[in-house]
Formats: sequence, C-alpha cells, structure tokens
Amino acid sequence: MEVHTGLTDQAKVRVAEGLQLLLADTYAIYLMTQNFHWNVCGVEFFSLHSLFEKQYTDLAENIDELAERIRALGLYVDASFTSFKELAAVKEVKKVLIAKEMCHELVLAHEVAIRNARNLSQIAESENDAATVDLLGRSLNLHEKQAWMLRSQI
Repeated sequence: MEVHTGLTDQAKVRVAEGLQLLLADTYAIYLMTQNFHWNVCGVEFFSLHSLFEKQYTDLAENIDELAERIRALGLYVDASFTSFKELAAVKEVKKVLIAKEMCHELVLAHEVAIRNARNLSQIAESENDAATVDLLGRSLNLHEKQAWMLRSQI
C-alpha cells in the first residue's frame, strides 16, 4: 500500500537514503562498541566494559528507530552486512587497541555520525519532515552524549 502523508515521493526517497546512511554508520559504531566491550583490558576494564555495554544497548534502540522511520516513509531497509559496510563512512577497526585508543576510535566514529545526522536534519527540515527531524534530534543527542562520555576517558 502506498504511503500518502504529505511528503512527495522524491522527499521520502531523499530522506530515507540519508537515514540508510546514518543507520549504516550507527550500526558500525554499535559493532565497534560491542567489539571493544568484549576485548577491553587493563585497569579501566570494569568501568569501560560497563560503559561500552550501556552504549551499545542504547545504540541498538536508536538503530531500531532509524530503520522503523525508513519503513514509515514507505521504503525498505537494506540491513545486510554487505550494504552496511558499503554505505558506512565509519570504518571497522581490525586491530587490537588499548583502552584509551578504543575510546578515541569511538569518539571519531560518533563524530562522523553527528556530522551526518546534522546534514540530514537540514534536508529533512527542508522537506517539512518533522518526524525525521525529531528522530534525528534524539540520534544527535545519543551520539553527542556517548562521544562526551568517551572523551572523558581519554
């Protein structure tokens, strides 16, 4: 069934494509955070292990919201690992890092998502898509807060 909510088909596609990119970046950050949760070592082990778990749990909720917004716009979510890897500006870390390097890599990744969400928010606003603007505000808050917490560990 077609979606008739006052947004043009072009607007829905434009916003959904941006959401798909943010979804890929957020999923990449989720995986990176979970990887670091499993592999963190050192004197900060307990605090960072707990912090990373809280963060990837919160990221999982945001991932679901992003994907559901794409569906609400009437488009399908491409959620394959191949698609996420191709679309994500956040690249995976393939080496073992010390705890502070983990935090640094996560900050850089969150900053990518923050910049992309800000740009997409301007697009969604220009398309009069208040629901996406609202979601992006929550996404920005999540990424900015997580980056702030990680910076405090460096």
